[in-house]
Amino acid sequence: MNDRPILLAAGGTGGHLFPAEALAHALEARGAAVELVTDERALAYGGSFPARAMHCIPSATPRGGSLFEKARAVAQLAYGTAQAAKVMSRLRPRAVIGFGGYPTVPPLLAASFLKIPTALHESNAIMGKANRFLSGHVDKIAAGLPNLAVPPALQSKVVVTGNPVRPAVLEAATRAYPDFADGTFRLLVTGGSQGARVMADIVPEAIAALPDHLRARIRLVQQTRAEDIARVEAIYESAKVDVEIAPFFKDLPLRIAQAHFVIARAGASTVSELAVIGRPSLLVPLPQSLDGDQAANAAVIEQAGAAETVKQSDFSPAFLTARLAQLIEAPQALAQKAEAAKRVGVADAAERLADLILNVAQSRAP
Repeated sequence: MNDRPILLAAGGTGGHLFPAEALAHALEARGAAVELVTDERALAYGGSFPARAMHCIPSATPRGGSLFEKARAVAQLAYGTAQAAKVMSRLRPRAVIGFGGYPTVPPLLAASFLKIPTALHESNAIMGKANRFLSGHVDKIAAGLPNLAVPPALQSKVVVTGNPVRPAVLEAATRAYPDFADGTFRLLVTGGSQGARVMADIVPEAIAALPDHLRARIRLVQQTRAEDIARVEAIYESAKVDVEIAPFFKDLPLRIAQAHFVIARAGASTVSELAVIGRPSLLVPLPQSLDGDQAANAAVIEQAGAAETVKQSDFSPAFLTARLAQLIEAPQALAQKAEAAKRVGVADAAERLADLILNVAQSRAP
């Protein structure tokens, strides 16, 4: 193993950490030392991230708030860049790759100043603001989706790798699409790593409004924010729905594989996992996402015939009741949609990204 590490820079959300985790596994399998540069939120993941060491670097988001607050955020990013430079001067990393979000700005800027090989991974179809800011400072840009929009001046840096998925997703992808032999319709509802209140507001009412004979066939798993669980449970209990509810499912890839149909947001990780595992879905893109348009993410599997996208403003109980009734009564087409999803999945994205970052590291090796 080369003792000089490859540094992975990722903020503390699942959308950033999950692809970084997948790359870490791929790099370690090739004998590369991996260390993580992150912010305080990711420390909650504890020792679950496969890295030799974790470095917490100060960062901030210079958007919103007063002019003073923005200036303070910029000063915090500058301080974080100086701290990151100290860490890198000591570690002498072979390369640094960022996965988006402002926590990646200090380490990527520091690496650029120190002439360390760098890359960005953009999981969404529309590049986030932090990545747009950094894109001119890095050697390569790895695109998680084939429709990534970048300015012409950056096009030569782009390599389409796909979005790396965790080993648990690859394991789930080996499961065949479940049949309907017992008449059960297995439905999964998820709102991303942070949950989504709209799912709690719409889905229970929609399912409760189904005719009794259709509602009785549903086996439901639903991610629900902790503060919404009591009211959601009350609706399902009254409607006699067979349901399992939790704020977060650690085994979500397995839950996706067990489902006949998934209702979800359209974050890049969600879209990529649905494709790799191969499950049909109804996607409700976040109307105002912080760093990109989830509708563009959803377009990848929608155009493949694997998903339906609905605007949140149109995602009503009446709409969903009608759609679920159609699916439960005539579910045969869902298996074809599952196959369509799998055709656009990139199961080896972590390996592709590992190839890219190792090539970047070699390009300026001393």
